Amino acid sequence: MREAARELVGIAVAIRQAGVHATAALTDGALLTALPHAPAAALPAHRALLRALTDGAGLGFAPDGGRLGTLAARLGSLAGQESLAVRVLATSLRLRIAAVATDHPELARDPLIARLVEAAAADRDLESVRALRSLFKDRGAVRALSLIAPILGEVLALRALLDENPLNDRTAWLIATGEGRATADPITGISNRAVAALDTGAGAARRTDLTAAESARLGSEASLLGFLRNISLIGTTGRVLVQSVEGPDGVVRHVVQAPGMRAGRPDHDSPQDLLGAFSSTVLDSNPYSRALAAAVRDYGLPPGAEVALVGHSAGGAAIMNLAQDAEFCARHTVTHAVAVGAPVDFKRPADPRTWVASVTNQHDIVPTLDGQGAGACVDPHPGWYVVDYSDATHLFPLCHGIERYLANLADDLPEARDEMEARLAAYRGPVVRSQAYRLFDHAPRPDGFPFLSVPAHAVDGPAGPVELPIRCLDGGALTSYFAVDAAAAARLLHGSGFGPAAGVAGRALVTVHTAWNRHTSAGGYRELHVGIAVPDPWGPPSARPRPLLGPLLGPLLGPDLLRRADRRCSGSFLAGSVVDAAAVHAVGARLWGGEPWLAPLEFGLISGSVRVAAGAPGNRLLTLHGRLGPGLPAPALDLVGYAPGAAGETLRSCVRSRGPGRLHPLPRLRLAVGPGSAHPLAHRLRELGLHGARPLLCLSAGTRQMLQYAAVPLPAP
Repeated sequence: MREAARELVGIAVAIRQAGVHATAALTDGALLTALPHAPAAALPAHRALLRALTDGAGLGFAPDGGRLGTLAARLGSLAGQESLAVRVLATSLRLRIAAVATDHPELARDPLIARLVEAAAADRDLESVRALRSLFKDRGAVRALSLIAPILGEVLALRALLDENPLNDRTAWLIATGEGRATADPITGISNRAVAALDTGAGAARRTDLTAAESARLGSEASLLGFLRNISLIGTTGRVLVQSVEGPDGVVRHVVQAPGMRAGRPDHDSPQDLLGAFSSTVLDSNPYSRALAAAVRDYGLPPGAEVALVGHSAGGAAIMNLAQDAEFCARHTVTHAVAVGAPVDFKRPADPRTWVASVTNQHDIVPTLDGQGAGACVDPHPGWYVVDYSDATHLFPLCHGIERYLANLADDLPEARDEMEARLAAYRGPVVRSQAYRLFDHAPRPDGFPFLSVPAHAVDGPAGPVELPIRCLDGGALTSYFAVDAAAAARLLHGSGFGPAAGVAGRALVTVHTAWNRHTSAGGYRELHVGIAVPDPWGPPSARPRPLLGPLLGPLLGPDLLRRADRRCSGSFLAGSVVDAAAVHAVGARLWGGEPWLAPLEFGLISGSVRVAAGAPGNRLLTLHGRLGPGLPAPALDLVGYAPGAAGETLRSCVRSRGPGRLHPLPRLRLAVGPGSAHPLAHRLRELGLHGARPLLCLSAGTRQMLQYAAVPLPAP
């Protein structure tokens, strides 16, 4: 039946060419200009050509080729007209469906699938929709797709050939004849390239480390099954693997291993997303293949190095696109390309010496996305090694998984496995180097750029040098504002050179700033600072911040507080600092001034709930806990601190912050000082009357970036 289907394809192509030639003759300028000059000879010829192109007993409605022929063919399709070539090609498709049903008896026995095929072949649109709906309703989407996968391409092509939509005719013809990759959706006729063009990007790759568990599972000896296991190991996580293998002849060769589509949004920063998988199939070059080339370039292969490409699903299409890249093949020798479960039938390697293998499960829908499935009767790549098989696992997507293909090759397809292993014999041997890469559509910005891209210098610490400023890529922070007795605050400020504290309704303002700097240039650490809000030490009283939103929020939201740290004069005079990392504590005096203490710290800020604790569990210095309550969007604010220096001078420190924050005007937090704590900071908190106090308001930032600069001495006022 496949042989007969192949012959009918040739006949349909010949009939169509006859229509093209007849259309060209009918629209030829010489014939048209001869009509008024020699109507007796030209008119019969014109009528004969027109009758040949429209006679239902002959070529059918067969105008084709050129602008006029294409327009006439589309108008005829809209009117339900068919050509003899289409009818012959439809017969070829029916034979192919019958041939597949012979290999898969479950198709012939299934009444719902038989109903769908019959309706499509009879050009009954409404019945086709009803049959498909019944199939999905009765069997479920997964089982329905799995059942029709071997004949999906033929059914869609048959439906597209016979419907009245002229936009999908070319796609149907390409699928049915095997002349090329499907150019549009066979149902609607929407161009595939119009969708694939949305996948933009030069492609980029960045080195990444495998986890300890992943590294332990990487095979030390290379083989085909080993490469597929590696693809299964790194999974669809947006990563690929490049390895170097010392072959039996002592030559080091290299293998690129590319997984399939990454789960998640259809279009994100990875070229392995759904849009990238689609463009890998439709285009000859896309961000995925360009990112693979970037990874190989970074890996540092010598010119002319021998490379094997192995990919699964979208990774298989991407490695074939890389093999098609003439520039890449000019730099390296692509010896092998192995695509597993991938739509690659119409891709061609730039180097004719490249050995190509394609492994597909007939119930896997993904390899049929280029229009060629189990019923294909024309071999578009006679020089390839093709393994097209069916196993007992008919369910999609289970049959598409790399684990299933790996099990099939290991247990069910020994001849195919041995043949492919023999072809890859030069790549069998010890793995001498492995490097994983994370791929991107566009080159990602460096972490923290441009905010954290500042000059840095190292200072000595007990555990080694520490770079200043400290650059925090990811952290969280909470600043709480308390109203305390003005006289108590004045006693702590005595001798500091600062005037009265900034106040709220006759009371002084105290800030308790806590932060967990999770990822910084000095490692992760937590910090806590208690400070008394002070105005500009040099400013006249008239220049000090005035209330903007009443006596409560005015001192906090004054114009000076909203300025960047490098332009701000007001700040907090440090009453005490605690840090939980020895390396940061060693340079704390340079960062904040004063004498910071080293103690355990806890910081929790989750879903509006706060848990802050300083000191060991049995000897708490303070705790701050409760809920923040409702909040308003507000940016993370910079901080300015003042503290006494070791030489008696006043130091000014700056913290630059970036990130989203929340302003909480009615927090339900409570600060408690450890009742048995003899810590100096606990004593100062008691002096300020903060035991049991609730904050006036809080500023929270669940995620922020931060720059902590070294403190600088101020000139005497």
